[in-house]
Amino acid sequence: MIADDLAVLVRVPSLTGDELAAFEALAAMAERLGLRAQIHSYDLEALRAHPDHPGEEVARTALHGLEVTRPGTSGRRLALNGHVDVVATGSEPWRHGDPFSGAIEDGWLYGRGAVDMKAGVIAALHAMAAAEGSAEIVLHAVASEEDGGLGTFAALERDAAFDAAIVTEPTGFDVVCAQAGALTFRATVPGRAAHAAYRLEGRSALDRYVALHTRLAQHERAVNADVSHPLMRELELPYPLVVGRIAGGEWSSSVPDRVVVEGRLGVPVGSSPQEAMAAFEAVVADGEQPAIAVEWPGGRFHPGQTAPDHPFVAQVAAAVEDERGAPARVAGVPWGADLRLYCARGIPAAMVGTHGIERAHAVDERVAIADVESLVRILVRVIDAF
Repeated sequence: MIADDLAVLVRVPSLTGDELAAFEALAAMAERLGLRAQIHSYDLEALRAHPDHPGEEVARTALHGLEVTRPGTSGRRLALNGHVDVVATGSEPWRHGDPFSGAIEDGWLYGRGAVDMKAGVIAALHAMAAAEGSAEIVLHAVASEEDGGLGTFAALERDAAFDAAIVTEPTGFDVVCAQAGALTFRATVPGRAAHAAYRLEGRSALDRYVALHTRLAQHERAVNADVSHPLMRELELPYPLVVGRIAGGEWSSSVPDRVVVEGRLGVPVGSSPQEAMAAFEAVVADGEQPAIAVEWPGGRFHPGQTAPDHPFVAQVAAAVEDERGAPARVAGVPWGADLRLYCARGIPAAMVGTHGIERAHAVDERVAIADVESLVRILVRVIDAF
């Protein structure tokens, strides 16, 4: 039944900005399992006006979220979290044709969103139905994680009275309690146009950008040279700085007078986005006029952390060890996630999920069904001990 439900959910295309049909499918599953499900519609204008609005990159006219509740008697409340929005399917052909096939082959379930992170959502749902613990369990199935986290932000604006939280991102069964932040930047590098035959009369924006690119590489090395957080220090590159898009020039026989680059800036655990932005802008400045302009569009993923020795982290690690038969690794990750939104409200939080983060956002995204079943058992152990 777990694999069947996951296949149904994967077959519902839910690109960021268009998630309602996935929530409707999940709500039907929850009610079939005897759980209470409610789809919420949030006030976008109010959320966008909030001083802590986490940013957005995808146009949307509505924001919905699903809350599934398993009542409890102990007075304690545990939140489970997973997002249903997915990224685009790419331009390469998929193994089973339809990127949303939900096809099952040799123990794997294929489709966009399978591992990132509909598997985690389905695992949470089935764990809630199977557990016997006395705490109230609330599943936040959310939208808009991929472009900033507005769905979880909205859910916590509505109700943040939780004693702890688990985000079921694909962590390879590591217990993750520290995550880097991430910011999207856009830099416009001006130059001066001229005929190619008289290029010395111009100032190539591309040449100016090449010098900037070198400074950005140096800045990445500096940020990662002395990493303070012990879990982040274990990573090969905790805080990447990547230029993902470059555009410039209008004519092959002209000196380009503008280059625009967009990319992603990692934000260290313990730092604020404002500190990271100021340091980046200082590196970008080269003293020339007109100055290079920097903008910060899209989502703003703050870093987040729960102390590695927090009792809740130990409780999750014990559940993983019981299931997997080996001590759980407590780790940090270099990517943004909704963990930090719980941490920001003082809620101890950890992430744990299946293998396969390297297959997220890729063609032929897939998840091992055995991993999903294992995650269900881990979550049941946590719920029953909470």
